Amino acid sequence: MSMFKRFFFFALVNIAMIVMIQVVMRVLGVEPYLQANGLNYQALAIFCLLWGSVASFISLQMSKWMAKRAMGVQIVEQNGQYSDLVNLVHRLAKAANLPKMPEVGIYQSPEVNAFATGPSKSNSLVAVSTGLLQRMNSEEVEGVLAHEVSHIANGDMVTMALVQGVVNAFTMFLARVAAFAIQNAMRSDDDRGGVGGLSYFFTVIVFDILFGILGSIVVAWFSRIREYRADAGAAKLAGRGPMIAALQRLQNEYSANRFEKESNDSIAALKISSKPVGLRALFSTHPSLENRIARLQTYAS
Repeated sequence: MSMFKRFFFFALVNIAMIVMIQVVMRVLGVEPYLQANGLNYQALAIFCLLWGSVASFISLQMSKWMAKRAMGVQIVEQNGQYSDLVNLVHRLAKAANLPKMPEVGIYQSPEVNAFATGPSKSNSLVAVSTGLLQRMNSEEVEGVLAHEVSHIANGDMVTMALVQGVVNAFTMFLARVAAFAIQNAMRSDDDRGGVGGLSYFFTVIVFDILFGILGSIVVAWFSRIREYRADAGAAKLAGRGPMIAALQRLQNEYSANRFEKESNDSIAALKISSKPVGLRALFSTHPSLENRIARLQTYAS
């Protein structure tokens, strides 16, 4: 599965939650913004902000559990085979003043990659692929782990949930306004029925999906900003050299086309690496490796 398709799979999980909310509200008959003479825009705005945020924060609370299941992450202990890896993560976490040490995990994949996730700084996970451990040296591994710990220290998971919640709210609001406008335009002059019905319901779902995809561009743009911040944070925690070395190693992996042979990992939005090309760059959660290295070198000066 390509990086582009995997990102859409991840984004559609969030869109599916918005659609599910619409279905549940329809079944329960809880749609306070629908009135006999049209839409109550104030009630609609409150409704969308509430439920859009709920969908996002449910995803946030489930993020660590979902990542473990989807990626097959095996948690490793400080006194086990991967003690050096756990100790390194803990050292970086202490340097970043995290209130609680993250869980550390390994997942089976030939891809050189890692991710951090979790609902808070006190409940987080750092996971690395077996491919990363096999093909990166100790300096490069430290750079990658410093990057992931910086994501946790910056509160990126919570911030992304807030951004996603706002995008969800706009998605839901615009979908319902657009659906109402279409239904109103198609209604005959002698039709005195209020807004609603199955036609309105299905039109809302279509617009939920459409605006959800467009909203994912905004979320991806913000995600690229946080990647630059995490790179800078990693440079402070581990030094600029290890972070630049890690990114250069990823460049080498792409040049060798090793990422084309990856297994079907499914959460590209969590990963450190990316290769956005053309229009796909709009949906990429990570800047190009070239831009990230250039930004770090500027930061270094």
